[in-house]
Amino acid sequence: MHLLDKIDGYGRTNPDRLFHVSGDRKMTYGELLAKSNTVAAWLDSQLGDKRCPVAVHGHKEPEMFVSFLAAVKSGRPYVPIDYMTPQQRMERVVEIAGAEVVLTPARVAEIVAASGAVDYRRKPLETNDPFYILFTSGSTGEPKGVMITLGNLNHYLSWMHGDLKFRECGEIFLNHAPFTFDLSVHDIYLALSSGNTIFSLTKDHITNLRALFEALKTCNATQWMTTPSFAQMCMIEKTFNATMMPQVRAFCFCGETLAPETASQLLERFPGVPVWNTYGPTEATVAMTKVGITREIIAQWNPLPIGRVMPGTRVIIRGEDGQAVPPGERGEIVIAGPNVSPGYLKRDDLTAKAFYPYEDTRAYRTGDWGRDRDGMIFCEGRMDSQIKLHGYRIELGDLEANLRALPEIADAVVLPVRKGEVIDSLTTFVVLSGPKHGTDFEQAAKLKTQLAERLPAYMVPRKFHFLDSFPMNNNGKADRKKLAEML
Repeated sequence: MHLLDKIDGYGRTNPDRLFHVSGDRKMTYGELLAKSNTVAAWLDSQLGDKRCPVAVHGHKEPEMFVSFLAAVKSGRPYVPIDYMTPQQRMERVVEIAGAEVVLTPARVAEIVAASGAVDYRRKPLETNDPFYILFTSGSTGEPKGVMITLGNLNHYLSWMHGDLKFRECGEIFLNHAPFTFDLSVHDIYLALSSGNTIFSLTKDHITNLRALFEALKTCNATQWMTTPSFAQMCMIEKTFNATMMPQVRAFCFCGETLAPETASQLLERFPGVPVWNTYGPTEATVAMTKVGITREIIAQWNPLPIGRVMPGTRVIIRGEDGQAVPPGERGEIVIAGPNVSPGYLKRDDLTAKAFYPYEDTRAYRTGDWGRDRDGMIFCEGRMDSQIKLHGYRIELGDLEANLRALPEIADAVVLPVRKGEVIDSLTTFVVLSGPKHGTDFEQAAKLKTQLAERLPAYMVPRKFHFLDSFPMNNNGKADRKKLAEML
């Protein structure tokens, strides 16, 4: 059955089934069906035959899901934009996407109130049609849109449903990732495709630990896909355990390195609850390897493995010559299969660098170092300047380009600060274009404020160091190794 037909089916057969909870807002499957049909019809009335992407701007409101489904029902991919995104970056994403409509929760409410219920027949959506577009950090300072098709999404959902055996109409998926982060795709579509409920943690929960733990106590969540950093933050609270969350049936981790210490603490606090480590870039649709982390695996491996590859997909560990390296040797992780994106929106140049035909399918060069040990894959970090901070992919070149765009900065280098194996924060070294205004703290505060107008909060460096000039290497470039010694 087509994914959209299956979702609508729950709206017809289980209209009172709770679909979404966010704060004091709730939505049923029946409401989701009716409202998404109304907004889909409105999109057709505004855009006619145009199949341009639809931008969706908001946070964790139920109307966000209404907008996502309305867009794809009308044959258009959606582009989620979180409300914390600075205005300048939001406008650039909308421009690059070519979105002629920006839906917000308030606008959706107005459309539904003005139009009422409609009998809508969705547009045909084929396997190779784009379903959503997620914008990630680009190395030149420009965000780039990763296109994910219906076929890509279906391949992921089929794997997860087959392996993890979610109960139909019997699970509560805990959602903490913003909808611009593809971890949220796991929550949204595994829940929707099985008639289950999503409980969203909002920005208020994340910034208020008391509110967060109260939500965790009452959400009755059974499934949680999260980042290791977020789980580690939760474990600061000693009562974060099976007593607080007695219904949880599985933890899935993705987005960054899972430290053995984090996995070990979870196994201790939630006895008998499986801990899954997964791996996958946005370009390969959420995740494509998986392994259950046990005490035996923790004792055997450090760093932990990222798992075995999903059925129908292949991982090639590729050497500098482009050929597969022998088992156990390090090379670039290349992913080939039906979960691989068709490429970047309107960026044929970037697509050609990262994607290529491989045998009977499509392959993506991840830029990650990895090894294959008898079918168990290990990831050993980035080959370039892209890093992951608290689950967010950040191109250091993107951040540096935006720093250099500030009039007070002549040059900038950004370096990650590690705590053990995990990147904990970002530090930038700056050469000013003129005299410093005030103390280091005052100057840094001013630059942070300016940068926050251009970039999401997670990309703003924690510390600034001011130098008269950068040390240089033999190639005449800023010597990042010497700068790192100053941290």
